[in-house]
Amino acid sequence: MKFSKINRGGLTAIAAVTLLALGGCAQKGGGMNVDNMLNAGMMGVQAATLSDADMQQLTNDSCTKMDKTNKLAGAKDKYSVRLANLMKGMPSSVNGATINYKVYMTKDVNAWAMANGCVRVYSGLMDMMNDDEVRGVIGHEVGHVALGHSRKAMQVAYATAAARAAAGSFGGSVGALTDSQLGDIGEAFVNAQFSQSQELAADNYSFDLLTKAGMKREGLKTGFEKLAKLGNGQSSVFDSHPPSAERAQNIANRLAGK
Repeated sequence: MKFSKINRGGLTAIAAVTLLALGGCAQKGGGMNVDNMLNAGMMGVQAATLSDADMQQLTNDSCTKMDKTNKLAGAKDKYSVRLANLMKGMPSSVNGATINYKVYMTKDVNAWAMANGCVRVYSGLMDMMNDDEVRGVIGHEVGHVALGHSRKAMQVAYATAAARAAAGSFGGSVGALTDSQLGDIGEAFVNAQFSQSQELAADNYSFDLLTKAGMKREGLKTGFEKLAKLGNGQSSVFDSHPPSAERAQNIANRLAGK
């Protein structure tokens, strides 16, 4: 997942995203359409207070839209078969949601997970990494879900899309979202960015998850090392602070019992 430098602590962060996106509300002549600003602001507040039911529907619909937009590997495709095999022993649910693992056929190096258990791994990442490394990546993404980071990321994605619409065309409820709006929300989620503390927490969650499952943890370290060699801008997953090299060292320290 490619992340920006937004601190997603709650309503303040969502309000900031709303304001940043309000450029589209400006009227000709440099004025600002207050009605549009209020509409965007209210949608930002609504995003921060989405109910569990609304969040479930939003993540379900967003995941479905992303699956329609991207090329999915078939059930018998070598990528799907490999993913199913390497996921044996890994969690089948997180926060009460059944995890649904699938592969997107693309050269991009990425992976992400939504709060409803929708986990997507890109074939480009699987080509670059061995099974232990892929498990480490998926454990990291599941960590974002388990720790509540993915829910907050979806709230921000929803607020961002609402602010950009900003002229009353954005649906008044999650159920009223159009196919296009769901696509915008899905893309905003995939391109969201977690904070340094969230990233480290998800790294350590993956390490602990693999430890509990009795699986090798070294893949987390070597996976980060491979990502570090890609250079800036060539990888979406883990493309954030701290750098991959530092995160590899964190895992090395944990492997050494430090």
